[in-house]
Amino acid sequence: LRFYGHIAAARRPEGKTRLLTRRPLEQLQCKQISHTRPVYRYCKPVNEALMKEAIRLSLEPMREGLGGPFGAVVARESTILGRGWNKVTSASDPTAHAEIVAIREACGMLGTFRLDGCEMYASCEPCPMCMGAIYWARLDRLYFAATREDAAAAGFDDEWIYREISLPPDARRLPSAQLLRILALPALAEWRSKPDKILY
Repeated sequence: LRFYGHIAAARRPEGKTRLLTRRPLEQLQCKQISHTRPVYRYCKPVNEALMKEAIRLSLEPMREGLGGPFGAVVARESTILGRGWNKVTSASDPTAHAEIVAIREACGMLGTFRLDGCEMYASCEPCPMCMGAIYWARLDRLYFAATREDAAAAGFDDEWIYREISLPPDARRLPSAQLLRILALPALAEWRSKPDKILY
């Protein structure tokens, strides 16, 4: 498999620096199995190789103290376009989940905000935030290894967020209130009539 890569420096706790290099995956052939979805080609060895890469990314940076135990890749036709690992603690960014990082990198590689024709391979079932990003990015398909229950057992319980989202705003743990709606509406109205807007 071909990929476009870079080398990331990882600092060990004792101060030494090690390089996390992007590893090429074994060249594998896929067969198209669906005539109704010509973009999608499935090949078990390729899918497993891509998932193994996501799992590798969940382990190596975590061992270097760079974040939580999660990794993800975005691929199109077996070529990896984006890699990500959890950087929440190392980047001081609560949105820097592996899936988000991989999506950002793939979008930067392709120069687009849509990832049509691409697939996500995540080492664990995505959290609600990452699921939203996957939908917004228009990825074709999602594969994940560990489940949300497995993550909860390791101390990452997203289930309560799934429950919160389904509740009306006044029933959620996070206090929220509506303010100045009338002042916010003109921006939405202007967007609707904007002739050169780029839909997403």
